[in-house]
This record gives sequence, structure tokens and C-alpha cells, in this order.
Amino acid sequence: MKILHIETSSKNCSVAISDGEKLLCLCEEVSENYKQSESLHTFVEWALEGAEISLKDLDAVSLGKGPGSYTGLRIGAASAKGFCYGLKVPLIATNSLETMIEPFLGKNYDVIVPLIDARRMEVYCAVFDGNSGEMITETEAKILDEQSFTELEGKKVLFVGDGAAKAKDILQISNAEFDANIYPSAKYLIKKAVEKFNHKDFEDVAYFEPFYLKDFHGVKKKSSENS
Repeated sequence: MKILHIETSSKNCSVAISDGEKLLCLCEEVSENYKQSESLHTFVEWALEGAEISLKDLDAVSLGKGPGSYTGLRIGAASAKGFCYGLKVPLIATNSLETMIEPFLGKNYDVIVPLIDARRMEVYCAVFDGNSGEMITETEAKILDEQSFTELEGKKVLFVGDGAAKAKDILQISNAEFDANIYPSAKYLIKKAVEKFNHKDFEDVAYFEPFYLKDFHGVKKKSSENS
């Protein structure tokens, strides 16, 4: 079961190839100016080359579906859907926040809270059980203040992700740890993708949309008076 994994929801442009749960190759780079459009297809080529397989050997494409950067998600989804159409293989999608908790499961944390930096004091977040990885609260966009996550007081909490940097200065939780150097990564899509492949839990490629969570805030074009 050879799967191409794509994760472009954050500053980390990440591509992996796996055979079952075995990681064959990983190519990723964290960039402050979101280089997915420049790097993604090059990383796919490098990952395939490193794994010593070709596109026609793939059995599925796995995607981190967000939440996160609107542009990054759009680029990743368009590429994943293109590969699925061209190769006639299924598309698997996983919440990108889940890819951030994988390295910390079973490490004596009661809960793990991934925080993806959004604009100003806002983060995309969810709360996960630190042992089972089960999602305790649904993914949401939250504006951080001193009252945020106070319901977790008394628990051993780990906040991870680039949103953890600003959270550390604001949150009033005594038994919390913060790791701001964690980004969603394609290598942590593997386990969930294999589970979904075995259960045939596939997306409808024609209608699939990333989990944007919020509408894109772009510059509105002025409409002409005659339109």
C-alpha cells in the first residue's frame, strides 16, 4: 500500500511517501513566506525519487485537509485532486491538527492542544486526549485571552504549534507546557491514512473541499456601476 502524503496547511510544505505504515521518504521545509506553490511539486518529485517509486505505483493520495492557510490548503488540495484524477486512485483527508499531536501521544500529558497561528490573537485549535488521541473538543477558531482554556486548569497540558508562542504570554494555566516549533507534517498523516485506506474511508474527489474553517479574507474588487 504505497501512499503519497501532502501537508500544506501551514508554513511547513511537507510531502511523504509511505509503504503501509513505513515511511519511505520525507521532504519538507518551513518557510515564513509560504512557499507551497514553488516547492510542492518539486518535493513530490524528490520524495518519489527517494522512495524509489514512480507515480504509477501509488495506491492513494493522503492530504492534510486543514484548518490553516487558505492559499496553502487550496494548493495542496488542487495537487492532491489532480494526482487522484490522473492516477485513478482514492483521496484520503485528515484534520491537520491531528498530525501535530502524533509525536506526543502516550507521553504523560492529559491533553494536547494544537494551535495553528491565524491572524492577530486568533488560533485554529482543538483539544485531544493525551493518550488515546481522541478529539475532546471540535476544531474551532478561537481568539486568545486570559480566560481561554481555563477549563483545563489542573490537568497536565501541552500546547503545540506556531500559535503556542503567543499563547504562552497570555494563558493563565499553571501546569501547561508550550512547544511552538511543531508544524503539521506529512509523516504524521501516515498512520491515520492507512486506517482510512483499510476502511475505504475515501473522499469524493469531485466535491472535496479543504477544511478552511473560515472564509478567505481577500481584497474585494470594486464592482462597476454598470454591472
